[in-house]
Amino acid sequence: MTQSTRRNLLPLGAALALAPAILTAASGRAQAATRAEIDAEVASALRTLRAQENTRPLFAGAKSILIFPRILSGGFIVGGQYGQGALIAGDRTLGYYNIAGASFGFTIGAQVAGLAMFFMTDAARAALDAASGWEIGTGPTVVALDQGMQANITSTTLSEPVYAISFSQQGLMASLSINGSKITRIQPE
Repeated sequence: MTQSTRRNLLPLGAALALAPAILTAASGRAQAATRAEIDAEVASALRTLRAQENTRPLFAGAKSILIFPRILSGGFIVGGQYGQGALIAGDRTLGYYNIAGASFGFTIGAQVAGLAMFFMTDAARAALDAASGWEIGTGPTVVALDQGMQANITSTTLSEPVYAISFSQQGLMASLSINGSKITRIQPE
């Protein structure tokens, strides 16, 4: 095997080596959490998000925010993700939700990351409330903001009904997508 071939395989080997460790460390999080556990993780995620200067326009304009503090994603060819979170408006928790998804194709590795979805209109939130399970990619448009796009947003440039940002990524994953994920209301203990 040539030196360049080994170098090209290094990221693949690292992903395969890290995947079991991340999945094992986060496996307890994939189990049903209590309201108190979800509330504590959402509060911590809110502190993290509010500390980011680029999220200020989102917080200022959002009618409500759906926060999944910890989504476990992993796979090899076939992948999946799962997390639990809460929908908040101001200081009130409006409900608890889970997000789940599966993928097939070029997926390798494992990661844990948070996701915040800023609902800018009441109609967008109504679409979430009306569905027995809201599939991202159907209903209101969801714009995923990366770090570069977040740096350029202002309260006057926000025109879409829902904005999504990920935060606190840990691990290595060659694929990350929210399309095809389903969000369902839950009733934790």
